[in-house]
Amino acid sequence: MNLKVEKNRNMEETSAKDIAKIYKKQRTFFASQETKSIDFRLQQLKKLKEAILQYEDKVNEALWRDLHKSKEEAFLTETSLLIEELNYHIKNLKSWAKPKKVGTPLQIKPSRSKIYFEPLGIGLIIAPWNYPFQLTLNPLIGAISAGCCAVLKPSPDTPNVAQVIEEMISEHFPSEYITVVQGGKEANQELFKFPFDVMFFTGSPGVGKIVMKAAAEHLSRVVLELGGKSPCIVNKDANLKIAGKRIAWGKIMNAGQTCIAPDYLLVHKEVKKDLLAEISKAFEEMLGENIANSNYYGRIVTPSAMNRLKKYLNGNIYYGGKIDLEEKYIEPTILNNVTPEDEIMQEEIFGPILPVMEFGELTEAISYVNGNEKPLALYYFGKDKTAKRVLRETSSGGACINDTLIHVANHKLPFGGVGNSGMGKYHGKESYLAFTHERGVVNSSTKLDIPLKYPPYKFFGLIKKIVG
Repeated sequence: MNLKVEKNRNMEETSAKDIAKIYKKQRTFFASQETKSIDFRLQQLKKLKEAILQYEDKVNEALWRDLHKSKEEAFLTETSLLIEELNYHIKNLKSWAKPKKVGTPLQIKPSRSKIYFEPLGIGLIIAPWNYPFQLTLNPLIGAISAGCCAVLKPSPDTPNVAQVIEEMISEHFPSEYITVVQGGKEANQELFKFPFDVMFFTGSPGVGKIVMKAAAEHLSRVVLELGGKSPCIVNKDANLKIAGKRIAWGKIMNAGQTCIAPDYLLVHKEVKKDLLAEISKAFEEMLGENIANSNYYGRIVTPSAMNRLKKYLNGNIYYGGKIDLEEKYIEPTILNNVTPEDEIMQEEIFGPILPVMEFGELTEAISYVNGNEKPLALYYFGKDKTAKRVLRETSSGGACINDTLIHVANHKLPFGGVGNSGMGKYHGKESYLAFTHERGVVNSSTKLDIPLKYPPYKFFGLIKKIVG
C-alpha cells in the first residue's frame, strides 16, 4: 500500500466553471445514444469491477487513514458488497432491460402493450463519508446498468478516499460519461443549479430536504437514502448470548457510524441485566480488553463529530465511556436507564454509544417506536410469533429478526427508507430501476380498425358492457 495522500491534504475543489462544462459534456454524450447499448453497459460494469479490484489496496489504505477502518472491515462493508452487486447486474442486465409484455384490455384491441426500460439520462450521486467508497459506487452501478451518465460527488470529510475514487474513475472512464466533482457545500450548491435527470443522495434527513428542494426546482427524480434512530428491541424470550454478540457487532462496525446501526436498545426489564453483560462481554471478545489498540475498531470521522458525541457521555455509563479527542477515539459505550427526554434520544447518534431503555410489555416498545419518525432499520430479538407482530405493527425501511445490519448485504432485497428515513430504493434490480424510466407503449394494428371508440358512439352500450 503506497498511496501518497496526506491525512490533512486540502482537496482541490471543482470550480463552478468546470461543473458547468461537465454537465454540458455529459448531456452531449448521453444524446449520442452510446450509453444505451446493452453491450456498452455490460462492458462498463466489467470495467468498473476490474477498476475496484485494481485499486483495492489503495482504497484500503485510504479507508485506514480516513476512518481507521481495517482491511477486513473494508472488504466486508465496502469492496465485497460492490463486487457482489456488479456480478448480479452483469448476470441479469439483459433480462431486466428486455421489453416486458403486459396484457391489453379488450376495448383497445387489436393492440399490443409493452413496458420499455429507458435510461433517465444524467445522474448526480452525492455520497456520505461513513462508507465513502461503497456508498459512492453502489448507486453508480445502477446508473451504468440503466444506461445513464453520472457525476459523482464524494464527501470532503474522507479526503483520501475521495482522491482515490477520482483517480480510479478518471483512469477508467471518460469524463463525459462518468466523472468526479470534489468539494463541500459550495460544490453541492453549484451542482444543484443543473437539471440532472435523477439526484441520488445518501446522508442526513436535514440535508436530504435541501436536495429534495433542489430537485423540485428542476422536477428531477430524487432518491434519498437517509437515516434516523433505528430501534433494537430485545424481548424476554430472546437468545441473549446471540443477541448480545450481534447487537455489539452492529454497534462497533465503523465505530457506530452506520446509517442502519442499532441506535438505541429497548429491552425487557427481566433480561436487561443479563443482556447488557453479554453485550459488554462481546465488545471485549471482538476487540480485546484494550479496545483503543485494536486494529479492528474505527475512529470518529472529524473533531466536530467527536465533540457532538462527547456531550452524550454524561449519563449513567454502564460500560465504556473513555475518549481520546486527539485520536478521535470513543470506546464502545452503554448508557443505562436512559429516558425518552434525554438529549441522546433526540437525534441520530451516529457513533459507538448505545442508550438503553427498558419495557415490561411488548406493547410499550411498539408504542415508543411508533411515536417517533419511521426509522431506516428495525431490529427485533425474540420468537417468530412476536416478531411477526412487531413487523405488522411498526414501519421501517428494512428490518432484521435476531440480527443486525445484514439485510443490507442481500442485493435481492430492496434497500431504502420510509418517511423521514428516505424515499426510493436501490440494490440489485432496484438500483437499475432507480435510474430507469419505465415507458408504457401500445402498438396498434392497422389491419383492423374497430369503430367503437369513435363519435357518434353508435356502439356506446356495447362499450359499457365490455368495460363493466
